[in-house]
Amino acid sequence: MILERDGVLVIEGAMTTDTANLLLQHGEPLVTAADRTLDLSAVGEVDSSALALVLAYMRAARKAGRRFSVINAPQTFLSLAALYDVSEVLLLPSATVEAGASHAV
Repeated sequence: MILERDGVLVIEGAMTTDTANLLLQHGEPLVTAADRTLDLSAVGEVDSSALALVLAYMRAARKAGRRFSVINAPQTFLSLAALYDVSEVLLLPSATVEAGASHAV
C-alpha cells in the first residue's frame, strides 16, 4: 500500500513481485504530480522488484520534470541496491554486502 502523508509517499508492507504492479499503478501518478520523497521505513519484505519499482518511479518523475528521493530504506533494500550496483543511481548510502550473505531476489 502506498499512502501520501504531508507530501511524503509512504509504502507500507511488502515490496515484492506480488505487490510491485499494484504499487506501480498507484504510485506512478503520485510521483509525476509533484516533487516527492518516498519513505520506505514501513516496508517489510523486499526483493529485487523493489529496486525495479523505485527505478520506475525515478524515471516517471524525471520524465515529468519532478524531483524524487528515497529515505529510510531498510537494510535489505540497501543490500540489494549494493548487490546490483544501483546505490548511486538511487542516491542511496552505500551498503556493505558481506561475503556469503544471502539475499532475497
